[in-house]
Amino acid sequence: MGTKNPDQRIGIFIDVQNLYYSARALYGTKVNFGEIVRTATAGRKLVRAIAYAVRAEMPEEQSFFDALEKAGLEVKTKDLQTFVSGQKKADWDVGIAVDILNMAPKLDAIVLCSGDGDFQILMHQAKTEGCRAEVMSFGKSTSAKLIEEADDIIDLDSEPERYLLNYRKPLTPTPAKQTTLPAPTAKTVPSKNSDTKVATATPKQMDNLEGDIINAINKAPEPPEAKKPRRFFGK
Repeated sequence: MGTKNPDQRIGIFIDVQNLYYSARALYGTKVNFGEIVRTATAGRKLVRAIAYAVRAEMPEEQSFFDALEKAGLEVKTKDLQTFVSGQKKADWDVGIAVDILNMAPKLDAIVLCSGDGDFQILMHQAKTEGCRAEVMSFGKSTSAKLIEEADDIIDLDSEPERYLLNYRKPLTPTPAKQTTLPAPTAKTVPSKNSDTKVATATPKQMDNLEGDIINAINKAPEPPEAKKPRRFFGK
């Protein structure tokens, strides 16, 4: 398909677990799913918008699902399975693939909100059905194969303040201030025309100073005589 246009019929398919854990790992916060739907729709004809979630029996789980519905999403849930080995697993890969392939003939564009590389073949198949394949995900955790397959990519990392709830921009460290020492100032010699007064000695003061110098010289102790070398007889 070509570029986006208002007449396109679109379907939005959100892998809730993928976006939820990517946002928590990268930013420590939650996804604004309402903004995800608005951006993905982009003024086109929205046919279906489905959010695929997993029930893990968490305290505030139901309120989260209610918030997804208020954002205009149809919520599909699956229980978390616990195996004999103790391993827990629940994913919607097959369920998302089935819904997309079933709805592709009735859509002009498919918007997959996930960075999982397992969907690369699915998006390729959707394109063979004549659909435009679009991906919305956090670029830092998105498969390179999925990026190559998509006709259009919306990187949620590019505007985290838009696609995340209660996002706080990291503080930029302030560079330390450099202390600049003042340049040494040159001493100025007053010119003849300067108004600066220079102290001068009177003639009487000069005579007294000269006498003091002569007296100091006369009173100086004489240097000690050099000892004569001793002579030994017979030499």
